[in-house]
Amino acid sequence: MKGKYLVTTDAWFYAPNGLRYKSAWGEVKVLDDTTIGIKTNRNSTNWYVFIGSEEKGIIVAGCQMHYAVKCEEKPNENSVTDTSYDPSGIKVFQRPSEIYIAE
Repeated sequence: MKGKYLVTTDAWFYAPNGLRYKSAWGEVKVLDDTTIGIKTNRNSTNWYVFIGSEEKGIIVAGCQMHYAVKCEEKPNENSVTDTSYDPSGIKVFQRPSEIYIAE
């Protein structure tokens, strides 16, 4: 993997800004366990992905990646319109983006 990717994860994660996200975007570097100094065993992953810049970057375990889409253009980081349904009807609301911009 070389270049910028939009990577979705299996679970929510906390980014350096303290907020929760479900995906991250930025320059990707694939790492193995010896690169980051973690001793793994047969029950864990042995490769990781560093996403983003030195200041804002995050590391995602390979087993936690769900999708990786080559994406050179920065995705929308503004709030997005979403909907929910309850017995009184459909509610339309604004929510923060689930994409962490790691650059």
